Amino acid sequence: MAEGGALIGFLDRLGRRAVAGLMEFGFAASLVGESLFWLVMGGKRRQPVRLGPIVEQAMEIGIGALPIVTVLSGTIGIMLAIQGIYSLKLFGAESRVTLGVAMSTVREFAPLITGILVAGRSGSALAARLGIMRINQEIDALTVMGISPVRFLVVPALVAMLVMLPCLTLWADLVGLFAAGLYIAPQLGSSLGAYGNDVIELVKLNDMLHGLAKSGIFAVLITVVGVVNGASVTGGAEGVGRMTTRSVVHAISAIVITDMVFVFMVTR
Repeated sequence: MAEGGALIGFLDRLGRRAVAGLMEFGFAASLVGESLFWLVMGGKRRQPVRLGPIVEQAMEIGIGALPIVTVLSGTIGIMLAIQGIYSLKLFGAESRVTLGVAMSTVREFAPLITGILVAGRSGSALAARLGIMRINQEIDALTVMGISPVRFLVVPALVAMLVMLPCLTLWADLVGLFAAGLYIAPQLGSSLGAYGNDVIELVKLNDMLHGLAKSGIFAVLITVVGVVNGASVTGGAEGVGRMTTRSVVHAISAIVITDMVFVFMVTR
């Protein structure tokens, strides 16, 4: 009997968590749909999405993240160059290191690292801000005043993220490739200009679009995960901290898993 009760209890907890996960997924999907609705139809409903909040969010998401993105992109570029030359020397093919570094940076590392950084920096901030507003009943106050919380709080962050994350990814591409060239050119007895010409010849438009498409998907994931966790806050300040941490974990996990699925589907 005890074993049967334990099994029933386990199945009950499993079912409740599965239902809660499905509800969160449905809430996230409804957020995306409602955001698109207000972005397109807001003017006709006399609640347009204003440019000021979008610019404010873009400054916070994009300009504020430039220093850390620059430092880590440059570091990763040099790391890829060092490891690439070391590995290819075993086969006497170190002259092909530029191809490996360029493709790895543009298609994979730049969008992935940028997405993770923005998730930890801006996604958590969005979850914390919405969580505090929920505790203070500010979101309910917006609804009472006839203002859509999604239009007022979610759409500016989503639009700013969709604009700034690809821009940050492009910047990470440039910084990572330049930093890698500073190491590769002397090691191969070449010049930085010759290295740049090789990169331009090797990297095609499809490679750039591959990375930018992933960054666009990551932007939606970061925003939606932050909003869902922020709107689910309960229990005061402790709940805000718990959901902020949960937002970072979920956003990074979603980014990595989505990246794997995207690469599998596109490069087959």
